[in-house]
Amino acid sequence: MTASTNSTVLKRRGFLKWVSGIGAVLVATFAGVPAVAAFVSPLLRTRAKKSWLRIVSDTATLDVGTPIKVDFVEEVSDAWVESRAQRSVWVYSEDGVTFTAFSNVCTHLGCGFGYDGEKKRYHCPCHHGLFDTKTGAVIGGPPPRPLDTLAVKVENGDLFVQYQTFRPGIAAKVES
Repeated sequence: MTASTNSTVLKRRGFLKWVSGIGAVLVATFAGVPAVAAFVSPLLRTRAKKSWLRIVSDTATLDVGTPIKVDFVEEVSDAWVESRAQRSVWVYSEDGVTFTAFSNVCTHLGCGFGYDGEKKRYHCPCHHGLFDTKTGAVIGGPPPRPLDTLAVKVENGDLFVQYQTFRPGIAAKVES
């Protein structure tokens, strides 16, 4: 090989090293930025705004001293997908003025529960969790915590609730 040929080979190798380096940086950027963004995005996400949902139009129609299951539809937004979800709460009042709303999700494994009118308690059929009618306290079975209460307010005779979901199966009341 001559000196000029050797010089040309070195220039080509230098150029290929430079192009390979640029290519590696571009690939790392295009692959790495979305991966880092996916990893960091939960920290940057804002909490969903809790809204008040009207579940009863006239509180005077509610029975006093007996829990009432109220079904309603909630608009759910998950990123760009909007849908409707059927929800249920149990509403209880001793005086017709102050109300307690319990989520219809058992705190054990997330099953729906019902009210046993004869024994005057809530009963979850999945694993026979039993809850107090007034307080939602566990009175039998495996549930790790009382029923989840929801914020309620009465305005102009209408009953509103802030519906939210909580993680089942743990002793702490943690939003899911």
